[in-house]
Order: sequence, then structure tokens, then C-alpha cells
Amino acid sequence: MKLNCWIVDDEPLALELLDSYVQKTPFLNSTGKYSSAIQAMNNMPNERIDVIFLDIQMPEVNGMEFARFLDKNTRIIFTTAFSEYALDGYKVNALDYLLKPFSYSEFLSASKKALEWFEMKAASEEKGESEVSGIFVRSDYKLVHVLFDDILLVEGLKDYIKIFTGKDPKPILTLMSMKSMEDELPATRFIRVHRSFIVNRDKIVRVEKNRIIIGKHEIPIGETYRKAFMEEINGK
Repeated sequence: MKLNCWIVDDEPLALELLDSYVQKTPFLNSTGKYSSAIQAMNNMPNERIDVIFLDIQMPEVNGMEFARFLDKNTRIIFTTAFSEYALDGYKVNALDYLLKPFSYSEFLSASKKALEWFEMKAASEEKGESEVSGIFVRSDYKLVHVLFDDILLVEGLKDYIKIFTGKDPKPILTLMSMKSMEDELPATRFIRVHRSFIVNRDKIVRVEKNRIIIGKHEIPIGETYRKAFMEEINGK
């Protein structure tokens, strides 16, 4: 499997180093090299990007802002000299984070995570599923395939989310924002009912006043989300 990749970095030396790393990685195919996010944005509609190696600190539009314009199937690997951006990177669902200066072995390790993600996605699609049946999340240094059918609810913490399934008594913990998770889940099956909770409609057992019962879980309904949720379940 070959992955089309872009490099976006405003430092010429970093741009050339990353390009040399890509060139000697057999499963990466360089299709774009840009010294600013603005340049990259002007070329975005032209082709599919599987992986993007993206600097964070750049003039005009920084990497974190640019990441929010990317297709949700593009895997982001941030490259930066500042470690304090690590958690922010996960808030836009970055696959990995490379702290400058990094070696080829570190680059290769991050790239293999992207390859593994696409291989698992392809394997899922080869099963004859007409649509995506789940998502891949990073937990305990592994990529975990979580089926939509198995998800009961998602709970948001400060920088993490917990995914509760019907298969495991322990939730899956992953660095990810609620907004990123909400974007990944099909709106026809999942609904946000609180700033900290997303639920699977099909798993709702009953609704009691301001709470939802799913198995042993009691989920509060936030005031902001209450009207939309009630209209949803009443079929309006």
C-alpha cells in the first residue's frame, strides 16, 4: 500500500529533511511540499491526501488552524519544536506528534502508524461493508478498531474521551476532543446530549426527566441539548 503525503513547514531545512525522509520510505509517495499553510490550502481541492506532516508554528495560518480544514480521512502527523502543543494536537485528532529535531527512526515509527491505520481501514472495507462500520482510535499505544454497533456512549474529560462499549466493562481511553469524536460518528446513529456526553440512539433504554438510561449508565441531558434531543426521539 502506498500513501500519498504532503509536507507543510515554513523552515526550509526542516522541509528538505522531511522530504528526504519521505523519499526513502517505500510506502510513502510525496505529492506536495509547501512552505506555508496558505500555499497548501490553495492546492487542497486538487487531490486526495492520506498523510500530512504538518508544522504548527507558521505565519498567517498555523498548523492547528489548517488541520481543521483537512478531510477527516487525512491522517495528521504534527512536527514542531514545542512540546506544549502535544495535547492540542490530539484535539484535532492527530495520529502522532514529532518533536524537532527528530531522527528518521522516529519519523518512520510515526509513518508506520499511518500505514497501519489505512491497512486496518482497507481490511474493514474489504469485508463487503457498504459503509464504514467503526472508527480507529489510539489507546495504550495501539490502534483500536471500535465498531459503531458496540458503542454505548462517549464521555468527554478535559483532554481525553472515554468510549463505553457493550463488550468491555472498562472504557477505551483516548486523547481526542469531543468535537473530533462527534465529527467521526455518524449523525444518523449518535446524538450529543450534553457537553460531556454523546449517546448511541439505538442503545437508549429509557428517558427519565433529565437523564438517559443506557444499561447501567445514567447520562444527564444538558439544557442546551434538551430541545433537539426531545424532538429527535419524538420523531419531529
